[in-house]
Amino acid sequence: MTTISDTAVALAQNLIRCPSVTPLDAGALDVLVLALKSARFDCTRLPFAEDGTAPVDNLYARIGAGPPHLCFAGHTDVVPPGDERLWKHPPFAGEIAGGKLYGRGASDMKGAIACFAAAAMDYVSSRGGDIDGTISLLITGDEEGPAINGTRKVLAWTREKGERLDHCIVGEPTNRQRIGESIKIGRRGSLNGRLKLTGMQGHVAYPHLAENPVKGLVKVFARLYDTPLDYGSAHFSPTNLEVTSIDVDNQATNVIPPVAEARFNVRFNDRHTADSLQAHLREQILLALSGTELAFALEFEPPAETFLTEPGPLDALLSEAVHEVTSLTPSLSTDGGTSDARFIKDYCPVVEFGLTTASVHKTDENVAIADLEQLTAVYRRFIERYFGSFGVPDAG
Repeated sequence: MTTISDTAVALAQNLIRCPSVTPLDAGALDVLVLALKSARFDCTRLPFAEDGTAPVDNLYARIGAGPPHLCFAGHTDVVPPGDERLWKHPPFAGEIAGGKLYGRGASDMKGAIACFAAAAMDYVSSRGGDIDGTISLLITGDEEGPAINGTRKVLAWTREKGERLDHCIVGEPTNRQRIGESIKIGRRGSLNGRLKLTGMQGHVAYPHLAENPVKGLVKVFARLYDTPLDYGSAHFSPTNLEVTSIDVDNQATNVIPPVAEARFNVRFNDRHTADSLQAHLREQILLALSGTELAFALEFEPPAETFLTEPGPLDALLSEAVHEVTSLTPSLSTDGGTSDARFIKDYCPVVEFGLTTASVHKTDENVAIADLEQLTAVYRRFIERYFGSFGVPDAG
């Protein structure tokens, strides 16, 4: 007899065997559609495209009708495996060895998708296919990339169709070592910038006849590093800025370069918005360069905004399910990188809970079979508790 854990492991293997490096789907959504349709989910494929970006295939699957509407969200796209010769287990083979499932996406986050799909299907089966509310799965292939043709557009589509999400769980890896350590209730925002300073080229022996843009970069980033952007907030650690590259394109040792460029990233908390942060950085650069003849150009990439779901019934219910299965009481965290929850938070309360982060994006990425079994049990218990507790929408 096939158990819910067997279903989760088999789904995870089949998903890993699809080399779905962003933006490719490589059959990953077919794997999910086949399983979900057999459980009577309505499945809609949603390909989206935009000029200047690669087309992306997405999936929205649902069963039931009306509130409460619980959504599970995740991404089947993965980062490239790098040099496959460095892998002991091929990145897209889905091999099991020593109690672990190996492959790109095992932890981030095909394993979690397999777990919540298996849990949802098992719950529906236990109810004879008739549930008091709605369960949906929102799956994208664009999270590890520009995040333009994925979750954001699927959410807009659901709104146009009159779909209303009441709560969402994103299956991103949230635990450092053990399932049950942490639930993410927010994420810091991310802002990438490029600062280009233009001075005057000259001989290093006659600096008074030149204007060195490298000096300007030193002044700017000394000012930004020496003055904290903030000291954190109730739920977030302090905002931090890091220079990621400096380029002067100068091969000569006796020439002051005319141009210097730096790239940087800011991970910011809820004391800032991307707009307020950009204005602050521009002001600080102007102050740092005052008294020089340097010109500057400052450009920013589209940002990822901060999100926070204030602690409440949703994370409390999930914490209870986690504790029942793992005997751990998870902390509420906001650390780590960005995720698609930053889009979902505009539609409903959202938190993240998934596997461990130990091997994410690494060579020989893997997940313990026991962790897959435990996470599936947590999701299954949470679903049971959710529909027993949230009788009306907007409870979170």
